[in-house]
Amino acid sequence: MAAVSSTHVRRNGPARGKESNDSEKFLTKLGLVTTNTSSSIPADRSTALLTDKYELTMLQAALRDGTANRKVACEVFARRLPNERRYGVVAGTERVLHAIRDFRFTEEQLATLDFLDERTIEYLRNYKFSGQVDGYREGELYFPYSPLLTVHGTFGECVILETVILSIMNSDSAVASAASRMVVAADGRPIIEMGSRRTHEYAAVTSSRAAYLAGFDSTSNLEAAHRYGIPASGTAAHAWTLLHINEDGSPNEEAAFRSQIEDAGVGTTLLVDTYDITNGVATAVKVAGPELGAVRIDSGDLGAVTRRVRRQLDDLGNHGTNIVVSSDLDEFVIAALRSDPVDVYGVGTSVVTGSGAPTASMVYKLVEVEGHPVAKRSSSKQSVGGAKRAVRTYRSTGVAVEEIVFPFDAQTPDTGALEARELTVPLMRDGELVEDLPSLEEAREHRAAAIKTLPWEGLSLTRGEPAVPTRLSGFNS
Repeated sequence: MAAVSSTHVRRNGPARGKESNDSEKFLTKLGLVTTNTSSSIPADRSTALLTDKYELTMLQAALRDGTANRKVACEVFARRLPNERRYGVVAGTERVLHAIRDFRFTEEQLATLDFLDERTIEYLRNYKFSGQVDGYREGELYFPYSPLLTVHGTFGECVILETVILSIMNSDSAVASAASRMVVAADGRPIIEMGSRRTHEYAAVTSSRAAYLAGFDSTSNLEAAHRYGIPASGTAAHAWTLLHINEDGSPNEEAAFRSQIEDAGVGTTLLVDTYDITNGVATAVKVAGPELGAVRIDSGDLGAVTRRVRRQLDDLGNHGTNIVVSSDLDEFVIAALRSDPVDVYGVGTSVVTGSGAPTASMVYKLVEVEGHPVAKRSSSKQSVGGAKRAVRTYRSTGVAVEEIVFPFDAQTPDTGALEARELTVPLMRDGELVEDLPSLEEAREHRAAAIKTLPWEGLSLTRGEPAVPTRLSGFNS
C-alpha cells in the first residue's frame, strides 16, 4: 500500500509510490504506533487436536483395511468468491506450514482418545507429516478453483490435517481479502486495525496479522505486535476523557487533554467527540497549540463532521493537525469518505469479521489416489480430479489476463505471446519447511504488487465476475 509521509501529509491522502515504513513513521508521529519484533509463539506447542473426530475415525478404518498407506494428493481451493467479490487474498500459509510441522500428539492428548484402538493410538504416537506441500505464496491473489495448496503424502498422514489447514486458511484469507478491499478504498491513506474486542481473543491476533499482510499499517492488539512484529497503535479512549471531572462532577475535557499531552507530547492524537466535537477541537488546540498531531473522531456523519473539523483546525492555524476517523468503518464507508479530509482510518468489527464474509469457503479435497484422479460429483459441489499447478498470464503492460490450472506433473501450457508466471511453489519437502519462505513483510509487499496487476474492474467494490478467469487445461472431461 502507498504510504503517508511523515513530512508531506496531504489532507485528501498521500500520493502513491511511498514506502510503507513512511506510514509507520507518520503514525508514530501522531503518537499512535510503537513496534515490537519479538514473538510469543510457544516453541513446544502441539496442533494435533485442532481437528475433527471423524478424521481420526477414518484413519482407524484405513489402518484396518490397508488403505492408510495409499499415496494421495489433497487440494485446497474455493469454488466461488464470497459475495461475488472480484478477487481473494491468500493468507495464513506460513501459519499452516507451522501447524503441519507441529502436528504431533503428546501422551496427554493420546490419553483422551479413548474411542480409538491401540493400533491407531500407536500410529498417532509416531505421527509426523513426511510428505510434500506446494501452493500459492502468502499475499498472492486467488480466484475460483485456484489450487491454493496441494498436499502429497499417504492417506493416513494427509486426512487428519484437513481441519487445521482449513480453519487457518479460511479465517486468515477472509480477513485479508476484506482488508485488501479496504486498503484499495483508502487510496493510500493509512488504516489501523482495531477489532480485537469484536472477535475471539486469539482470532483477534491472527486477524491482525492477516490485515497487516493485506496492507493495514498497524494494530491495536499488543499480542499481535509481540508475536508478529506488527506496529502497535493507540492513544486514549473516551473513558480517559470521562475520567477527568471537576469536584462537582462536571466534565473537565481540558484536564484530560493536558494530562495526555504532558505524558505523550503535542504530537499525540486527541479524541475530541466525547462531548461536543466543536468544543473538543477548540480545547485540543488550546492545550496543544499548532503542533497537535491529530484529532480522532469516533461518531457522527463522518463526511460532514470531518469537513467541518478541517475548516475549524485551519481557521485556528492548525494546518498540520491530521484527522483520524473510526466508528464502524468498512470498505464502502471508506470509499465514500475518499474525497473528505480524512488522514487515517481505524477499522474494527468489519475487518476481523471479513466484512460480511467471515470465511473464504475453501475446501480440502482428496483429488488423487495412487496416481489416479478422483473427484466427487455432488450437485453444486463438483470438483476436478488430479493434483494441480497453476500459472497466471499477463499482457506486456503487466495486467493479468487469465489463470491456467493444469495437471501437477504436466508441462506448463503454451501461453503464446503472453507472459506466464508460476503460481505454485514448493512449501514443504519431506515434512520440512523449505528454506527462505517469504516473511510477513515480503508477503505484504507481494500483495501490494499483485493488486496492481488486476484489470481496473477488479478493484471495484460492486458484485461481479472474478477479475481474472480461471481455465482448466489438460484434464479429461
